[in-house]
Amino acid sequence: MVVKSIKEKSSSFFLYFCSKGFKKPASLQQGTKGNAESSEQKQPGGWKAMPFILGNETFERFATIGLLSNFMVYLMKKFNMDQVSASNVLNIWSGVSNFAPLIGAFISDAYVGRFATIAVASVASFLGMLTITLTAWIPQLQPPQCPAEQQLHGHCTSPSKAQLGVLLTGLGLLSIGTGGIRPCSIPFGIDQFDPTTEEGAKGINSFFNWYYTTFTLVILLTLTLVVYIQDSVSWVLGLGIPTLLMAASIVLFLIGTRIYVHVKPQGSIFSSIAQVFVAAYNKRHLKLPAEGQEFGVFYDPPLKEYVLSKLPLTYQFRFLNKAAITTKNDLEDDGFPKKWWLCSIQDVEEVKCLIRIIPIWASGIISFTAMAQQGTFTLSQALKMNRHLGPKFQIPAGSMGVISMLTIGIFLPVYDRIMVPSLRKITKHEGGITLLQRIGIGNFFSILAMVAAGVFEQKRRNSATLHPGAAPISVFWLSPQLILMGFCEAFNILGQIEFFNKQFPEHMRSIANSLIFCSLAGSSYLSSIVVNVVHHVTGGHGHPDWLTKDINAGRLDYFYYILAVMSAFNFLYFLYVAHRYRYKGQVRIERKSEPDVELSSM
Repeated sequence: MVVKSIKEKSSSFFLYFCSKGFKKPASLQQGTKGNAESSEQKQPGGWKAMPFILGNETFERFATIGLLSNFMVYLMKKFNMDQVSASNVLNIWSGVSNFAPLIGAFISDAYVGRFATIAVASVASFLGMLTITLTAWIPQLQPPQCPAEQQLHGHCTSPSKAQLGVLLTGLGLLSIGTGGIRPCSIPFGIDQFDPTTEEGAKGINSFFNWYYTTFTLVILLTLTLVVYIQDSVSWVLGLGIPTLLMAASIVLFLIGTRIYVHVKPQGSIFSSIAQVFVAAYNKRHLKLPAEGQEFGVFYDPPLKEYVLSKLPLTYQFRFLNKAAITTKNDLEDDGFPKKWWLCSIQDVEEVKCLIRIIPIWASGIISFTAMAQQGTFTLSQALKMNRHLGPKFQIPAGSMGVISMLTIGIFLPVYDRIMVPSLRKITKHEGGITLLQRIGIGNFFSILAMVAAGVFEQKRRNSATLHPGAAPISVFWLSPQLILMGFCEAFNILGQIEFFNKQFPEHMRSIANSLIFCSLAGSSYLSSIVVNVVHHVTGGHGHPDWLTKDINAGRLDYFYYILAVMSAFNFLYFLYVAHRYRYKGQVRIERKSEPDVELSSM
């Protein structure tokens, strides 16, 4: 259900993006045929390359998601960490892993290309998974096992520095792998098709369908089968299976080397962004012309080959316009502008697109902080609740995230097929509601989710107090907060993905997609900060802190209410910045031997 809803909406959007936002690069090479043969004579790898590319991406996700979904339980049970320490490790690692794709995209685009980036990153992921698996397999790499009663009272032996070092080394290698594979796998898959042909366009559409299909299957398998094996059979087996699959994916990926289309790195957009700021600073003393008198003042050359959408000159953030003012010493003898001294209007307006979006992007950090609790304290709650289905089967705590996934899978088809057409009749808007409105609804659901989490945690705690030593309340009392989290994700994350991609020029969409990972990284770090502040500030005078080792003695519900208040202020902030946001302009341009390209803002 997740696949059906996401692929119908996203694949159609990406198909439009790929057919209008990509050209067949002049630097196209297939296999080892790097000769003077023109790109038009080379046949893309097409579907022959897909088993290798999709297999590599699928197994990387299998490894990282399989570890992340149940990793807090592993740290608490195998490394004798309390829930605050385990939460900090998880949040910091998640933050590093979500920032890493930004660096990986830069290295790939500017220096080594996508194939080499994915290959090296895959090896790093395998070594990371192997290291984590060894910590479960070799007793010397983990502290002595501790009975649950001693762990509850904090009498367990903590991991040594060497044991923590091995664990963190494995996590670091996994982050390197994530940073290389995630930003490159989709573009590398698109490289295998020629979007200028009907067959290539259909191939891209099917590629996204298969991409989301495999992604959903990975989530289902990791949250059910893998988590069950880890929780009920063996951590060594539960971690070893993804490790072996990751090794197999490397072999598959390398086998397809001669089939792939290889696109040479074209340089990174980050350098041009920096040049705009430097040039504007260098010309800070120049005076800007009055509106309507700009002709001949600004540098406005023809668009570069890979740029398809021309952005008009705007007067928001006017100080940046100085970077495009031409002076007599700004051009080299060959007519090209001097770097760091002169930028085109297009370069300046692309930087403005990034600046405009930053306030909207920042609002996602607090909203995602609420969602981050699914992998930390929600698991702590589940461990203290009745997880039995029948007399023999017990639901693994790490499998509770399936509820959020099912919510998304059920809701999105209803939203796309029923709600959007009905809203379109009222609002006359193509999407029923604007993307900013969709993001705002997601932010509001983050408030509701944290309020529900606090209410039901209070109910769980009261039940545990009345029945000490037992877990009479069902784990399905966590469903309301997880369902609301699913709604938050369906509106917020998917809304932000589409918003960022539509508000950036086509060739800057690598930055647009990286912003989502940066939001998730920021939310992980913010969550870690809030957890540590609450842990050290609350309690005292004979009372435990709110996030003490025994959550029955703590006040986790108060922690959730803090997050709800933060989300409420974040919602007000979002309403303010959304009201002030100015959408990207549109310019109709014509190219010889090419169809007209028109940029739509929303």
